[in-house]
Amino acid sequence: MLWGIDLGGTKIEGVVVDGASHASALHRLRRDTGSANGYEHVVAQVVGIVRDLESASGWNPPDVIGIGTPGSMDPSTGLMKNCNSTCLNGRPLQADLSAALGREVRIANDANCFALAEATWGAAAGAEVVIGLILGTGVGGGIVVVGKILAGLHGIAGEWGHNPLRGESYPCYCGRAGCIETVIAGPSLERHYRESGGGAIRLPEIAARAAAGDARAASTICRLQEKFGEAIAAVVNILDPDAIVIGGGVGNIADLYSEETRGCIRRFLFNPVLATRILRPKLGDSAGVFGAAILGRD
Repeated sequence: MLWGIDLGGTKIEGVVVDGASHASALHRLRRDTGSANGYEHVVAQVVGIVRDLESASGWNPPDVIGIGTPGSMDPSTGLMKNCNSTCLNGRPLQADLSAALGREVRIANDANCFALAEATWGAAAGAEVVIGLILGTGVGGGIVVVGKILAGLHGIAGEWGHNPLRGESYPCYCGRAGCIETVIAGPSLERHYRESGGGAIRLPEIAARAAAGDARAASTICRLQEKFGEAIAAVVNILDPDAIVIGGGVGNIADLYSEETRGCIRRFLFNPVLATRILRPKLGDSAGVFGAAILGRD
């Protein structure tokens, strides 16, 4: 049995999964994170959901529990960083949870857990090199090579959302300007449509209007395709993955999987053909917590 915890900004989800069949969660529970109550409260909530799973399943927790987090752990210090739940930043979350639970805890950020799940049990199962992208209110990613997460020396492997794009200068929360996240994240595309005179509407409606022939909406979707193509081509040139799986709300835009988008990638590709598969996720909302559970495998 594999136990996984998805520690999000607003909720904590826990699952028990049969590692042999993994068709669905045997037990699945949720709690509020309560980040506003501070770091110690969040740690107690994680411990609480493990105890809830223990009670619901009738099983003792395994020797290793995997936990997906909203940021990453710096391998050199063991401290959390880049968490949107800011009370976690600068804290030894892995060590504290291991001590509180009395067992080994393995941590990976949520994008890495998404990539691991889709590469293991999802849309890219069996592929050797997989990139899992999160395109939503932000832009992130994870890299899985032969079934293992590539974390990197600084713990930031896959953070392509903060690479710069040519000709872009919109300020990013990270302190830089022109980051991929400021261009193709959902709010960024909605801003582009609004500033073009199209009004304040959400991205799914923009996509629907584009399909109906609205010129401003079509321009926004074209911008998504072109800028995504430029951004991901650099990653493909470096990693040459077998498959790319796109999660998040922006990943629901059908045009991302079109031949036009593949053409945008090819313009920047150091190869005459693009054989990489670009896939929709298979596991849906379960990907993050299933990926956390997979961290617990030997």
